[in-house]
Amino acid sequence: MSERSSVQNPMLRYVDQIGWHYVSPKDALLLRGGEAGLYFSDILLAQLQKLNPAVLDPSRASEILRKLNLLRPSIEGNRDALSWLRGEQSIYVPEENRERNVQLIDFDFPENNIFQVTDEWKHKGAAFPNRADAVFLINGIPVALAETKNAEKRDGAAEGMTQIRRYHLETPEMLILPQVFEVTELIKFFYGATWSTCRKNLFNWKDVVQGDYEHTVKTFFDQKRILKVLHDYIIFLSRDDDLVKIILRQHQTRAVEKVIARVRDPEKRRGLVWHTQGSGKTLTMITIASKLLRESQGAGAEKPTVLMLVDRTELESQLFKNIAGYGIGSAQIASSKRELRKILSSDYRGLVVSMIHKFEDIPGDMSTRNNVIVLVDEAHRTTGGDLGNYLLAALPNATYIGFTGTPIDRLTKGKGTFKVFGIDDPQGYLDKYSIAESIEDGTTVRLNYAIAPSDLLVDQETLESEFLDLAAAQGISDIDELNAILDRAVKLKELLKSPDRIGKVARYVAQHFRENVEPLGFKAFLVAVDRPACAAYKEELDKYLPPEYSQVVYSSMHNDLTELRKYYINEDQEKKVRKDFLKKDSLPKILIVTQKLLTGFDAPILYCMYLDKPMRDHVLLQAIARVNRPYEDESGLVKPCGFVLDFVGIFEKLERALAFDSDLVASVIKNIDVLKLLFETYMTGPAKEYIALSKGWDDKSKEKAIDYFKDKEVRENFFWFFRQLQNIYDILSPDAFLRPYMNDYQSLARLYGLILNAYMDVYVDQEITAKTRELLQKYTTGGSMEPPGAIHELGPKELKALRDSGVSDTTKVLNLRKLIALASKGSNNPILRLIGERTEAIRQDYEDRQITTQEALIRFEGLARDYLNADKERERLGLDESSFIIYSLLKPEVEEILPAQAKEINTLFQSFPDYRWDEKQEQKLRAGLYKYMLPIAGKERFIKLTDDLLRLRRE
Repeated sequence: MSERSSVQNPMLRYVDQIGWHYVSPKDALLLRGGEAGLYFSDILLAQLQKLNPAVLDPSRASEILRKLNLLRPSIEGNRDALSWLRGEQSIYVPEENRERNVQLIDFDFPENNIFQVTDEWKHKGAAFPNRADAVFLINGIPVALAETKNAEKRDGAAEGMTQIRRYHLETPEMLILPQVFEVTELIKFFYGATWSTCRKNLFNWKDVVQGDYEHTVKTFFDQKRILKVLHDYIIFLSRDDDLVKIILRQHQTRAVEKVIARVRDPEKRRGLVWHTQGSGKTLTMITIASKLLRESQGAGAEKPTVLMLVDRTELESQLFKNIAGYGIGSAQIASSKRELRKILSSDYRGLVVSMIHKFEDIPGDMSTRNNVIVLVDEAHRTTGGDLGNYLLAALPNATYIGFTGTPIDRLTKGKGTFKVFGIDDPQGYLDKYSIAESIEDGTTVRLNYAIAPSDLLVDQETLESEFLDLAAAQGISDIDELNAILDRAVKLKELLKSPDRIGKVARYVAQHFRENVEPLGFKAFLVAVDRPACAAYKEELDKYLPPEYSQVVYSSMHNDLTELRKYYINEDQEKKVRKDFLKKDSLPKILIVTQKLLTGFDAPILYCMYLDKPMRDHVLLQAIARVNRPYEDESGLVKPCGFVLDFVGIFEKLERALAFDSDLVASVIKNIDVLKLLFETYMTGPAKEYIALSKGWDDKSKEKAIDYFKDKEVRENFFWFFRQLQNIYDILSPDAFLRPYMNDYQSLARLYGLILNAYMDVYVDQEITAKTRELLQKYTTGGSMEPPGAIHELGPKELKALRDSGVSDTTKVLNLRKLIALASKGSNNPILRLIGERTEAIRQDYEDRQITTQEALIRFEGLARDYLNADKERERLGLDESSFIIYSLLKPEVEEILPAQAKEINTLFQSFPDYRWDEKQEQKLRAGLYKYMLPIAGKERFIKLTDDLLRLRRE
């Protein structure tokens, strides 16, 4: 069953049922005015005048279309397109002598909009043409596109995502207006924002009814939901001078809706949003603020004061420096106590951003209005003690919403985050997004830890007496407080900063990075106890690694000594360091830090943290969360987990270092020994069945293994198993623990490569990770993963050699199928595309056991001959290229087709040169083809073959 019949057509049918009216590809092409058209011109013109009756006449409406046509095919153009969609752009109205905003979509009354969907949307760009499976339009404007893949395809969703990326690269004009994309292969349903196509920005749509494709499609494309996404849940922001686009995920939009509802509830004034570290809490907060302020702009609505309390790191970040970019407009930044009091006492309406510390000693009743909303970031640490009391007294009637990733710390003592914010909800929180959910969704990755060799750890008695046993350190939530405690731990700091120890740790770090981290393709943090320790580590690391590998990042102080000043970098240099660190192939590879970048710095490429600073509770959790961001790039590199190597010994006392609920701790981080046990279990259990197939490794052994994996489900099970095993090997290697398993693991890797080569159109090097590849190169010979009799190009000699070889028919079939598929893949040659389609059809029949191995071999050999002899055959038949394409399409279906008939059909096409966009010509051409094909193909096939001809010629 094809992806069109099993996935694409049902999607179109389901969305039609919820109000997205279907437009055929030919009608869509007419409405666009050709394959370069961005939108349905006539529909958009009519809707513009309908939605803006006092602003737009036909001339001004046409001017809007002209402006849309001038948008750049880039992320900047897409940002401007969204601004138009949201009604933020204006046009000059001479009669009123002023600018008036223009409404392209009615967000308040959905029934005033026209919702349409079409398929096979081909766009002819300046460089390349491309075709999207389905496009969704509102008032004639494309707002979303969908790629549908066959559920039976291996990694169908990944293939769809590759196509989305290709559209951006090859035909960016097609992506000027659409804001959202979706990729599905029936079982899985992913979505993301256009112009944001890296793996970490691709999200799994979680439907309440799991496994129900119809329900999933209807909930995702619900008209009101899509309007909310366009209006509220897409954000453009600047990160280190680069414009990026973000779409809020389901847990974020859910929290936004709940907070808005809580603010409107006259009976409840508190709420806690408990979303795990790395889940985008700050963006959720900003979206809430933006939505509260926008919704207050209607007639009679009273504008609220939204007070956002963040820490200094966030306040100084680009997120808040560019806050106007979120559609909020201007924001008051209260960076001093005096400024905060002045703003609150002036009855200011709008957004105020400040820090909790600015409330110290503030008078009570600064504002007694009940439309003051306080959004508190990192609520677990900002509202405890006197500062929280000052805040509550200054704004007694405000609604307070706390945001945290780690709230359960001192609940039993009645002082925890639940006590302050959770009193209006029986479960203690308004919305929750747990670590386990985050890992399941791919929002974060799992964390593993290992403890450094005992001779590198600090004295555990000193660690306990000067840190872990201190009451002041329990529940610590602020890194400044942590630093103050460590400054008093004189002996502990002395041990940590001993020159001899720092030299040994630096040498160990350098070796570990070279052997464990760098081969994986990732980067690392070294977290030192203070700034002098950072400088000392840099000196020592440079002895073992190139100096450009590492970079110190810390704040400067006026009384710093020369050894600290040596590593100063200014703001622009730091920005460049941060930007370069995010790139896989750029230096530096290791950042040496103590406070800066431990919060608020999102670096997915960061895999390993070398921890040499005592931490606990919230500060520890926030720090190690730096390595939990997912990473995947186009080369196939996937981050398996985050890893922390502990040089302090904190994790030996994990239950004390993370004084939270035990289930929370268990879901946060696991000892790497757990992975060793899992690897051993895999190798002594399931691996045995596969290891037996990898013995011998002559041609007969290989053929036996290939035949064993003939069944698709058996293959997929093996692929899944080996990928799990390979991930664990990557994390553990090198390690003496692995030595007893090396031979068997190498055999499994070789088997994996062979089966991939035999059955899949992939580059095996991309499927095998660097560490495993290095192992294979060291201990196996070239070609050991190739099927017997493998040929690498398709020519008459090679074809004859394969036919005459002694390999099995199964191996011949697999060799031929792969060669033909690779030769025709992505080709712009219509003949090769035809051969590619037939190759896929034969492969599917063979996989489904509809044909025997011998039948598949005969058919593949026929396709190979067609491929090799195409030019000669065309000359022999005396056909031009267009007629030969028609002949090649019809010959397998109509054996008796004559070259002269193919010429006549081509002449018929030439009689209607504008049929692609002229509906009357298309109707006449179709009628002519029906009349011509009926006696040739018969009643059962003439309609299908006519459709095939029209589709082929359109391409």
